[in-house]
Amino acid sequence: MSNTPQSGDSLRGLVLATTTYVLWGFLPLFMKQLAHVPPTEVIAHRVLWSLPIALAVLLLQRRWAEVGAALRQPRLLAMAVVTAALISINWMIYVWAVGNNHALDAALGYYINPLFSVFMGATLLRERLGRAQVAAIALAALAVVVLTVQLGRLPLVAVGLTLTWGLYAYCKKSLPLGPTQGFTLEVLLLTPPALAYVVWLTAGGQSHFAAGSGWDTILLIGCGPVTAVPLICYATAAKQLRLSTIGILQYIAPTMIFLTAVLIFGEPFGTAQMIAFPMIWAALLIYTLSMLRGAGARRRAIT
Repeated sequence: MSNTPQSGDSLRGLVLATTTYVLWGFLPLFMKQLAHVPPTEVIAHRVLWSLPIALAVLLLQRRWAEVGAALRQPRLLAMAVVTAALISINWMIYVWAVGNNHALDAALGYYINPLFSVFMGATLLRERLGRAQVAAIALAALAVVVLTVQLGRLPLVAVGLTLTWGLYAYCKKSLPLGPTQGFTLEVLLLTPPALAYVVWLTAGGQSHFAAGSGWDTILLIGCGPVTAVPLICYATAAKQLRLSTIGILQYIAPTMIFLTAVLIFGEPFGTAQMIAFPMIWAALLIYTLSMLRGAGARRRAIT
């Protein structure tokens, strides 16, 4: 069997992608242990400890030259600054949400992500939408309205995660670099401010790294692997799977986050959530079925 998405799904790609989404699904359990650490400090360590892993992978792949070339291109560098800013904001919202008992909102945001990406494709890239896709997007938007009315506020965590990740994915398309090279470039750009912030915290006696609990230090170092490893695994897996397969597997992570929020963290699942989440699930079902039908029709046309 070929390892290309066009010819089917490779077993290695399927295992890597499933592992990636499961790791992302378990991430709230890790981040909850750092709930007493300010999100800004957590993000700084996510950046700093991701860098050596990303660099090691690039050296193994012998692709460091691509990142070096990108650093000498002002336009490409400016695009990378935008994607780096968006991903850091996304991380910040996520870490804050888990630490402040809003993991359920985070799950909602990641459920909505695929539908928002389709919406962006239609509005910004002029991609044509089928009736099922329009219905799915409308249903998801209605679910957000229901939450806003029932709770008396906009679900800012869910909306923030959806917007930042959707815009990040859109801008990332304009970056002429592979996923690992792009991630390394983003981390390189974020490293100077992250390092400066950690030094400032340390100088002011506010750092949780190597200053208080040894467990805190271990967890902060662990922010690197839990950030970089799933992203690199995903980058590898995406090349070996069809888009329709990835589209289905991506629901693993928010489902695990949802179950963790309700069953382990004990976050309230009230009337608003009881109405909105089934609407989101129905929208995702409509979207997934339409995507699978479209993929099947394309395969039949090719054969």
